Amino acid sequence: MSSQRDYYEILGVAKEADADTIKKAYRKLAMQFHPDKNPGNPAAEEKFKEAAAAYEVLSDSQKRAQYDRFGHAAFAGGMGGRGGAGYQDVEDIFANFGDIFGDFFGGGGQGQRRRSRNEARRGADLRYVTEISLKEVLTGLEKDIEFDTDKACEECKGSGAEKGASPVSCPTCGGSGQVVRSQGFFSVASTCPTCRGEGVMIKNPCKPCKGKGRVSEHRKIRINIPPGVDTGTRLRVGNEGEGGFNGGPAGDLYVEIRVKEHPRFERDEADLHMRVKVPYLQLLLGAEVPIETLSGEEVLEIPKGTMNGKTLKMSGRGLPSLRGQRRGDLFCLLEVEFPEKISKEEEKILRELARLKGVEVKGDGGGLFNRKK
Repeated sequence: MSSQRDYYEILGVAKEADADTIKKAYRKLAMQFHPDKNPGNPAAEEKFKEAAAAYEVLSDSQKRAQYDRFGHAAFAGGMGGRGGAGYQDVEDIFANFGDIFGDFFGGGGQGQRRRSRNEARRGADLRYVTEISLKEVLTGLEKDIEFDTDKACEECKGSGAEKGASPVSCPTCGGSGQVVRSQGFFSVASTCPTCRGEGVMIKNPCKPCKGKGRVSEHRKIRINIPPGVDTGTRLRVGNEGEGGFNGGPAGDLYVEIRVKEHPRFERDEADLHMRVKVPYLQLLLGAEVPIETLSGEEVLEIPKGTMNGKTLKMSGRGLPSLRGQRRGDLFCLLEVEFPEKISKEEEKILRELARLKGVEVKGDGGGLFNRKK
């Protein structure tokens, strides 16, 4: 999900396209990749779902405005509806956009698909985005997350009818969810206006869910985030997604990781890079310099005569890898640090050193350093 294509690109329309153009573009793609036209073709089914996700957002003025402003990030954080997260089940597409297909497929095949909505179906997968620090990447952590989703109503077991009652077949469409009208040589199918495509009607609706068969649920669960994750890592938590339909299993929850930027460290997979300012005398004479790593304070060994801009490696001081046991390295870029002022005695020593090395320097009052007053 981290690499979702642009919705306008998926439908092949410009960002300024009107609602009618967007609908026509989706209709064309839906017909091209319809499962009935491409039986047993998983690639076509994925494109069918992708086009539906794009149309769901771009055909809704509010969702489209959010998408135009924030892109896919507009629907990244919360669980409030699909909102561009995509479809896991083609039956949901037929349920939402059945009128798009009626003109082409008539009442027969689509009616069979409508009736299948009364069978047990798996709930949708959900996506949740969470941020962690670089320090937490090093150690891993357990984290509580909260989100809202839907589940089957416990009172009616998802039927939508009161206890002791059952949904009945719609008298208008005979349970197909569609009505078919003849227009000359053609048969035109449309969503049944009585049952709204469900194929069934509820005479005595369940009070807790108001006949919907579904209720909202606020959930709080604890997840385990292992060491070594990176931005874009997705963790699957089985059966923690949307509740199933008519006794079907729940979907899965996918937790997507975002790693916050660190003020001192730059990450390159399992390796870390940092800049270390070192006084010029320590570069010349060598030193043991304490530096703060992610694991705590460590000692960086600087050899005598080290050049400015040299990078020193501290093995095993980087991050763990998800793909193996080896820990990455820490690379320290040395930057020379000169004092802003020096004393008279320090200047005298430096001038003597310059004389011994045969290096010409400016006289009193000039040069790189100014004396302390």
